[in-house]
Amino acid sequence: MQLELVSFKICPFVQRAVITLLYNDIPHTVTYIDLASPPDWFRTISPHGKVPVLKVDEQHVIFDSAIIDEFLNEISSGKLLPDDPLARAIDRSWIDFSTRLILDFSALIHATDAEQYHQRGKIVKSDFELLEQQLKQGPFFNTENFSLVDIAYAPLFMRSTLLSMDDELYPANQYPKTTAWAKTLLTIPQLTSSVVSDFEAIFKAHLQQQAPFVAKHLKL
Repeated sequence: MQLELVSFKICPFVQRAVITLLYNDIPHTVTYIDLASPPDWFRTISPHGKVPVLKVDEQHVIFDSAIIDEFLNEISSGKLLPDDPLARAIDRSWIDFSTRLILDFSALIHATDAEQYHQRGKIVKSDFELLEQQLKQGPFFNTENFSLVDIAYAPLFMRSTLLSMDDELYPANQYPKTTAWAKTLLTIPQLTSSVVSDFEAIFKAHLQQQAPFVAKHLKL
């Protein structure tokens, strides 16, 4: 099976799928598109017009990053979700919450003025408060077991750290478990390998163009 992942270079949801592919040593290729001007064939395989999309073969495609990750888990080791039905459902719930947090973070870094930045920052910090309450003593979300929940949040921590926003959004004195978890995830080799080599430059250039207030505020 030769899987093809359709990607946009700075999309955190695509990065989830890449981490899962790398972690499970699943052969694959990655095709990058420009979401601002997607090719015609993309419109026929992505009903939402979003990435990631996983092309399994000529007839079958899967979309939505959480669903793609579960599929990849099931065709490989199957160990990235708990066996217990309740524990598995709880993991899925917090994977779903990660989507909200990532979208709230994206809204924050695309704020157009100081007031909007402040208000959106309060929302993100409240998201992290809920997450902090859920976390145990690590090192991973499910204590000793690396899982799809860790993969779901890793791209967010990578971006917040890259922009030096970690101390602002989840300072260690207020969010000790979140901070420790983030540091652990940033040491996972598959995380650093899951983005293009010039990711940092592309990501910061995107913010400079699309979010000039935040780019100036963060001194990018």
